Amino acid sequence: MASKRDYYEVLGVPKNASDEEIKKAYRKLAMKHHPDRNQGEASKDAEAKFKEGKEAYEMLSDAEKRAAYDQYGHAGVDPNMRGGPGGGEGGGGFADAFGDIFGDIFGQGRGGRGGGGGRQVFRGSDLSYAMEITLEEAATGKDAQIRIPTWDNCAPCKGSGAKPGTQAKTCAGCQGQGVVQMRQGFFSVQQTCPQCRGSGKIIPEPCPACQGAGKLKRQKTLEVKIPAGIDGGMRIRSAGNGEPGTNGGPPGDLYIEIRLKKHDIFERDGDDLHCQVPVSFITAALGGEIEVPTLQGKAAIDIPEGTQAGKQFRLRGKGVKGVRASYPGDLYCHIAVETPVKLTEHQRKLLRELEESLKKGGARHSPSGESWTDRLKNFFS
Repeated sequence: MASKRDYYEVLGVPKNASDEEIKKAYRKLAMKHHPDRNQGEASKDAEAKFKEGKEAYEMLSDAEKRAAYDQYGHAGVDPNMRGGPGGGEGGGGFADAFGDIFGDIFGQGRGGRGGGGGRQVFRGSDLSYAMEITLEEAATGKDAQIRIPTWDNCAPCKGSGAKPGTQAKTCAGCQGQGVVQMRQGFFSVQQTCPQCRGSGKIIPEPCPACQGAGKLKRQKTLEVKIPAGIDGGMRIRSAGNGEPGTNGGPPGDLYIEIRLKKHDIFERDGDDLHCQVPVSFITAALGGEIEVPTLQGKAAIDIPEGTQAGKQFRLRGKGVKGVRASYPGDLYCHIAVETPVKLTEHQRKLLRELEESLKKGGARHSPSGESWTDRLKNFFS
């Protein structure tokens, strides 16, 4: 009989490989030599390598067996010499091996997520809560209270889900394991028991108060701290305030989604703020000082003579200091020159006189007029 190859050589890992490296190597080898990927003559060689890899993994993934193998070699794990479990030829074959593989891939060890052959344990679902706040509240932060659902153990059945005076029974479909094993050809996959839905128990007479759930939905008030600088679209995570887990699993989380109310003056762009500032055409023409609002109060801007519509003025540090920012953003004031309306006849006369005077001055009074006229001539020529 040919001697067995070194288990580390079979998996292609060094002797100091970690458990995770061994598992990863085994998974890669098993998928490579899967019979569906190796048809015809190649299937025989693939089957032999598959069994060899399974045996190597079974020995090296067990701490005691690995220690014995490292010290005594194959003799240390030979069932005929040590009474331990054999591998490879006497093992469970393709189905058992791929049951292990799929258990690793889908996060289910043997016996389900509960481990140790117990009931499956599931984490509770996450909850989402939309909170609308003002720009000022986002900039300075705030403490808020929200009402969220919570679940308490049902008092009449004391959380069992069974009608008082009765009790749950072990599920016959999975024998209380919460999972059933489905086999098809070479595959062996575990799935949640459809009869008990992973709980491992059947309730013949559900509690009328909770309908067999074992818990009742309530409302509770939760204190939430909104950090200064938060922006719309950001989320705050409140750990453990989601839905409860199943079969003793951990609860989910609560995610508070921030939405900013539309502001009457400012528009936020990251940490910067933008606002439209109306200016009379007299001030725009002659210049002057105007007051503009900021989140911190009022500020003054010097309007130079001849300021045009759309001119932008930047006030450094007058924006919002973001959650992760070291410095606050800026405030951008966009000038909107106002055209006067509802003029009196006297005012109209004055404006016409002004227009005639400006025309006599030529292009120097209209910085854009001459270039616009030239562009029109080129367009129609």
